Amino acid sequence: MIAQSCKTCSERRAGKAMGSLDQTDGSRRRPPSMQDVARHAGVSAQTVSRVANGMSNVEELTRERVLTSMRAVGYRPNGAARALKYGRFHTVGVIMFTLETLGNVRTLDAIATEAAAADYSVTLMPVPDPTLGAVSGAYRRLSEQSVDGVIIIFEASLLDRVEITLPPGLPVVVIDSNAGSGYAVVDTDQAQGARMATEHLLSLGHRQVWHIAGPTTSFSAGHRAESWRATLQRAGITPPPIVHGDWSTESGHRAMLKLVGERDLTAVFAANDQMALGAMKALHELGRLIPTDVSVVGFDDMDESRAFWPPLTTVRQNFREVGRVAMARLLAQIEAPDAAPQTTLIPTELMVRASTGPAPTLPGRPTATPAG
Repeated sequence: MIAQSCKTCSERRAGKAMGSLDQTDGSRRRPPSMQDVARHAGVSAQTVSRVANGMSNVEELTRERVLTSMRAVGYRPNGAARALKYGRFHTVGVIMFTLETLGNVRTLDAIATEAAAADYSVTLMPVPDPTLGAVSGAYRRLSEQSVDGVIIIFEASLLDRVEITLPPGLPVVVIDSNAGSGYAVVDTDQAQGARMATEHLLSLGHRQVWHIAGPTTSFSAGHRAESWRATLQRAGITPPPIVHGDWSTESGHRAMLKLVGERDLTAVFAANDQMALGAMKALHELGRLIPTDVSVVGFDDMDESRAFWPPLTTVRQNFREVGRVAMARLLAQIEAPDAAPQTTLIPTELMVRASTGPAPTLPGRPTATPAG
């Protein structure tokens, strides 16, 4: 009887607390308030505020009781109100041109993971065209949606060839684009990766390295092509004409069909693994052996690269580290808005597999001596 009576009393008190939420006309209920939670949990409104804002100076048992009461009365902390009070929305915006590339998807995944670990949510804002106007418009829309900062994943070079210029007010980190000196930049060391790929082929005795590049609008493709060209020139080799693809397997296949008539075709560096796969497909179809006749190197180290036949030698990009560092740089800017922006390059790694080998002896030419 005593236990039943206590239970009845508790239910009556809870019902009284809930009943106080009714409007005077009885037709609508107002949203539960912090005071309602405090009455239900038997604590002060200040304690409820501390729990709602994630503060640590609350005993664990009290915190659990407050959280239980929040669920019981249906109270949800007002994020906008907290932001006005503490200057934080705990949301970051991400502007992206496309989700079709491997690098963008993995980078976004790392950003979301790091954001969640820091108790931030992510608002994604895709842009249809790789132009400065599209980026500025997306930035403006995000600033209206109450975010604390913005990450721009924009691997395409801005078509109007000018540096990014955005209205002041929000911290910004740019990934893989020509942002200029006014913004923090995080990127893969594109030049290092292309240099390692080209030097690897030269070290195997190849006298020439052909290049299947990415789109002319791509910032990363441009940097890889520049590094490939410079590496050949340092070795005293005149770079051959570039054949451009669009990152797809089909474009790599078409590019290789254009190159197969070149007499000195013994080595190819493709700007990504998918185009390398297309190039290898064309070589197989034409009866060219890999790497006996032609060596092939890619860029990215996508998971499937080890399953190509033969397994693909490629440059590994650490997309997860790019996303992690970008989010860390953004959070640092949010905490210290006046800090000077910096550029961070994430190192690459050459993964040597069976698609590359010593240069073949071409008719009328002596066997090349591997460099080094």
